[in-house]
Amino acid sequence: IDKLWKNIRKDVAGPVWLVNTPKFISPLSKTNPENPETVERFQPVIAGSELGNGFSELNDPIDQLNRFLEQQQMRDAGDEEAMMLDIDYVEMLEYGMPPACGWGYSERVFWIFEGVTAREGVPFPQLKSEIDETTRAIYPQVNL
Repeated sequence: IDKLWKNIRKDVAGPVWLVNTPKFISPLSKTNPENPETVERFQPVIAGSELGNGFSELNDPIDQLNRFLEQQQMRDAGDEEAMMLDIDYVEMLEYGMPPACGWGYSERVFWIFEGVTAREGVPFPQLKSEIDETTRAIYPQVNL
């Protein structure tokens, strides 16, 4: 589905709101209660360009771990766009996260309005994951 959309997107004059995204394409998004195979996510598209992305954040640690494991299997099978397992994020969710949502602009919006790329306009610090023995004990089914 994702490859199909990427192939036809250039022909969409728009404006279009892309909704009802399949769950496997957006593993950090909350499941749509009206259709459990999709997530609560939207993407505005104009003239074939995606201008942003917004979604309800998944805050269930068990669901998130299962999705990360599915994504890791897809990645191991050769899907370069699949997410890697982020056990630090799952552990953080276990402490609790209130309902949340987010909206992000694409680099095209940064360039149009600011004249800079997103990387030039926003600092992205590099984080290093450290897995301690307690975390390994909590998730014995995951190869950390």
